[in-house]
Formats: sequence, structure tokens, C-alpha cells
Amino acid sequence: MGNALTGQPGLSLDRRKVLLGLGMAAVAGFAQARQPVINTEPLEEGELVGLMPERMGRWTFMTESGLVLPPSDALSDRLYDNLVTRIYTNPEGKAAMFLMAYNNSQDGVLQIHRPETCYPAGGFVLSETQPMNVALPSASGPASGGLPAQVFSADSRTRDEVVLYWTRVGEEFPQRWSQQRLTVAQDNIRGIIPDGMLARVSTLGSDIGAELPVLEDFVVALHNEAPPKLRGLLFGA
Repeated sequence: MGNALTGQPGLSLDRRKVLLGLGMAAVAGFAQARQPVINTEPLEEGELVGLMPERMGRWTFMTESGLVLPPSDALSDRLYDNLVTRIYTNPEGKAAMFLMAYNNSQDGVLQIHRPETCYPAGGFVLSETQPMNVALPSASGPASGGLPAQVFSADSRTRDEVVLYWTRVGEEFPQRWSQQRLTVAQDNIRGIIPDGMLARVSTLGSDIGAELPVLEDFVVALHNEAPPKLRGLLFGA
């Protein structure tokens, strides 16, 4: 039976197919235009090591070994473009164990590990993680309230540590895993794949109250002595 208006069989059906095809093409084009893109320049492999100061206030570089590391597997190997491990000491002989892990892109699949994952994998029992803010010089830092960080104790049969860490995802400093995932999702919706950074410093001991001033002193010294590029990666613009 022909089309009532044109008398040509199937013309209405063909027209619907064309319109449907055009609509699908428009949706595909919009989706492509909204595809999140990386908005930071990648660091060359090993570049972070060259940015780390040898001396930071009262702290002096001693060695690169002896830290609890993120789990080594096929997935974690893709998480970090740069991984720095360093141990610094102060005049009192106190050691601060510092780790910085950086990745140029954080999407919904690959996201930086948090220390609550790697320490239990190393046989440590953790205390409850406590949110805190590290006071930084007023002229800089992510917010006037200080650097959003976390602190916990990690105990094992061989040693005890107090661990202070923070994460930066794009322009945000999420203190919880849920906040980290939400930050990545929000940036992805905006068409951005943000970079991601984990910074962790720990001292030997189990008393958070006693070790926290030492850890904060190290973070402030790192902030003050870091070259501009490293400071931006650690503490934001």
C-alpha cells in the first residue's frame, strides 16, 4: 500500500530511518564532545625525585628505602606515573619516612590507593583514621583552614608507626575515599580527568599525640622548601 500523501511505498518509513540516524549521530557527537580529557601535562618518569630537596629546615635526606609501599600488582603499576620514597632525619635523630605517589589522570576506574589499603596488606593493624588540618603559612595552602589531612597509627609485630597523609585530586583535597570518588566523578562530568597525588609521612611510634607535632613540622618544612612545581603538586595552586 502506498503512502497516503505521496503514493510512494515505504517513503514514510525511510524518512523515519533517516531522522533516527541523524539523531543517533547527533547524540554520538555530543557524547564525543563531552568525553573527559586530561587537563594536566604529564611528568616524565622519575621527575619527582629531582624536585625533592636534600634539606628542608631541620630535616636532612638520609636514604630512599625502608618504607611501607603500595601493593605491587598489575593494577597498582598503572596507578602511578611517579613514586618517590625518602627518609629524612632531624638533629634529634628522629626519622620521617616520606612517600609521594603521583598520577597524571584519575578516572572512575584508576584512582590512587590510600594508606588504609597498603598498611593492612603489610601486616599492620590500624587505629581509627582521624581527619585533621595541618596549619600552613597563611599566604598559601589549599584553604585558610589548613591542609586537609588524615592521621592514624599502624602497629605490627616488627614496628609501630604514626602515619599522616593527604590526597589531592585536581583542585580538591578529599579526606575520605567516598569524597575522592565523588571528586573524580564531578570532574569527569565537567569533561576533566584530574591528576591525583598521595603524600604520606610517618614516624616510628604508636602515640599519635606524641608523634603528630613531629609530622606536622616535617610537612611545614616540606611546604616551605619545596620548589614551586613540587609545591603545586603537593599543596595545590
